Amino acid sequence: MRLLVPLLCTVPWLLPLLVTVVRARNSRSLDEVSPDTGDRSPSVSVIIPARNEARNIDRCVRSVLASRYPAFEVVVVDDHSTDGTADIARAVAPDDSRLHVVAAPELPAGWFGKQWACRTGAAHASGNLLLFTDADTAHGPELLPRAVNAMRERGSDLLTISGHQETHSFWERVLQPQVFALLAARYGGTEHVNAARRAEDVIANGQYILTTRAAYDAIGGHDVVRDVVAEDLALAQRYFRAGKRVTVVLAIAHLSTHMYASLREIVSGWRKNIFAGGRYAMPGGAVGRAVFPVAVAGMPLFNLAPVVALALAAAGVIGHGWLVWSAIVVAATVVFWMGVYRFIGEPVWYALLYPLGLALLEYIVLGSVARGNRVAWKERSYLSR
Repeated sequence: MRLLVPLLCTVPWLLPLLVTVVRARNSRSLDEVSPDTGDRSPSVSVIIPARNEARNIDRCVRSVLASRYPAFEVVVVDDHSTDGTADIARAVAPDDSRLHVVAAPELPAGWFGKQWACRTGAAHASGNLLLFTDADTAHGPELLPRAVNAMRERGSDLLTISGHQETHSFWERVLQPQVFALLAARYGGTEHVNAARRAEDVIANGQYILTTRAAYDAIGGHDVVRDVVAEDLALAQRYFRAGKRVTVVLAIAHLSTHMYASLREIVSGWRKNIFAGGRYAMPGGAVGRAVFPVAVAGMPLFNLAPVVALALAAAGVIGHGWLVWSAIVVAATVVFWMGVYRFIGEPVWYALLYPLGLALLEYIVLGSVARGNRVAWKERSYLSR
């Protein structure tokens, strides 16, 4: 009986881990979809908004142009870059008529830069399907044909891809999985999102959004999310509320993204998104959004509590019951993170550093909550809706 209470107290920490694993396993992949497009393939315009992407744009454009899809164009929208992004993009394939590099007009008041660049690209696009993809992505040659086929099979108006997230440095490996595990805990596997009955339960990944031109125009395009920091999430919710079909599918082997290359970039990138964008993923309408700051700041602390308790119990500061409870929770959590790191193809020993990742995540969350709707990104400041 002395052990029963500590064992029962592990449930609030262990049950979410189990639920996350079970829900995440219920996912579909583009590997299940044929890359054969047949004779009638809808034309696709691949739109790449790019602001100071000299580090990434060459890889991205080359990978898209290498697609085995028979009918597509690439529209790179240079968003007032100062690092030669446009010149690098043009140099990738100067004689390829499929590649167009256009300059975004001056940013209007009330618009975020990415949304304005996407709108500009859509205005230049001629395809029946529009693919919005980020400059820090790399596309496999079968990605586009498989995605178009998946869209056809699912009857989707918007199809979005969850791909491989590259982690090249120590801090990326410590912190990036924390954020994506948080998203997995919130949304579950792809089929949980695809069966959503509330707009708050759908999501899109701005790294790869494929939509029919008709649906995009019908919901108002990027105009309707022009002042929302998490425009991909907001766009998916707009489609859902308009009665459009939103589909999420995995493509780990076909899409790769290197979001951030340093700790500073990671902190800045997620700080702009977690509060200003994440609150719209909270169920419960205005009430849910009101409690979101407390909820999101409390999650890392909740998961750090067993680590602190284990250290205190090991030092003899607190009793044996605390030691049993904390040891079980920490051991199970390490096993969970070992599975995560194995899945993403990184050394499993990083699982031992999950408390460091949680501490950094808490730092980012607190900074994001403190900034509120004020967003700073790529030398621009915005006020998010």
